[in-house]
Amino acid sequence: MNAIIKYLFCHFPKFTRILLPGVLFFAITSCNDPNEIKALTGSGTKQPDRAEDVTIIYSKEGKTKMRLYAKEFVRNEYAKPPYIDMNRNIKAEFYDDSGKVANVLTADSSRYYESQGNILVWDSVQILSKKGEQLNTSELIWNESIQKFFTEKPVKITTPTQVLYGNGMEANSDFSWYQVANPKGTVEVNKGELPK
Repeated sequence: MNAIIKYLFCHFPKFTRILLPGVLFFAITSCNDPNEIKALTGSGTKQPDRAEDVTIIYSKEGKTKMRLYAKEFVRNEYAKPPYIDMNRNIKAEFYDDSGKVANVLTADSSRYYESQGNILVWDSVQILSKKGEQLNTSELIWNESIQKFFTEKPVKITTPTQVLYGNGMEANSDFSWYQVANPKGTVEVNKGELPK
């Protein structure tokens, strides 16, 4: 190789100055391993997006419907299916049509599946409503297709007049209606409402 370069410099000095850098570039790049090229171009090194102390505002028709706070945000669009994790003390405020907070959800972790619109929330899940009701459970799932929350885990619902326990629950989007599976607990009823 050195003999060829010396010969080119001696016999074709002007031509060599133009051609030699191109020849050297192709000679050097042709020696690379395809896996090294993939590593340099980013193919095969896909990483999820990460952020800390994130606030997400969801609005519909110009009205804020939800405001979500999370200490840790991870978006993995390369997973199958793609998801967004929001972890470490998440808080979601749900707003009614008048712009007031209707419900507040807190939990340790959540996962949102973008393609389906489904959400899984777990660890120390609590929902407080503006009516003074409180739901506690270890896991809660939002199913976008049927527009309902549900869980098969034990639940505790505390209202100003009762404490209700159950093994599973389903509720509508604003928790104005809910149904508890296998309910038990202290329930206040009017005298005329007692079963016969």
